[in-house]
Amino acid sequence: MVTHVRAEAQGDERGALLAFLDEQRGGIRRAVLGLTDEQASSRPSASELSLAGLVKHVAEVEQGWVARARGEEPAVRRDASNWHECFVLTDGETVASQLAYWEKVAAGTEDLVRSVPSLDDTFALPDQPWFPPEGRVSMRWLVLHLIRETARHAGHADIIRESLDGKTAFELVALAEK
Repeated sequence: MVTHVRAEAQGDERGALLAFLDEQRGGIRRAVLGLTDEQASSRPSASELSLAGLVKHVAEVEQGWVARARGEEPAVRRDASNWHECFVLTDGETVASQLAYWEKVAAGTEDLVRSVPSLDDTFALPDQPWFPPEGRVSMRWLVLHLIRETARHAGHADIIRESLDGKTAFELVALAEK
């Protein structure tokens, strides 16, 4: 369920972008409310996706993009040998630990977006076959990409949660407000 995003202060494009990103994060966070790690890790549909895996994945993706924008390496390096691990809890990870990590990542995203001189500033895309050679993107592109990525997975989370216990986004919003 989409919640209302408050209008930004006049001319605060950064605030508007960050508000829409946080709204989409909220959809995924609400989807795990009241679930055990076992429930959140279950896969009730034909997909291999679980709610726990989605939380972990979006946190890793966001951290990775912010790191690249800062000229740093992502905290977790993924390749063909470990790609599957970005969608499952491993070695003592819990939904709570992943949510806490994502909260720190989100704070880092906000710090970056609010601190760059301009949303038109650019950074290099990684040297990977699916990106154009020597490609660059703006900070604005970064936040829009994170909104798109998170929104896509928030939709997945809605479907997975409803498949688990029948709770819809409407009920989860009410539960979150308690």
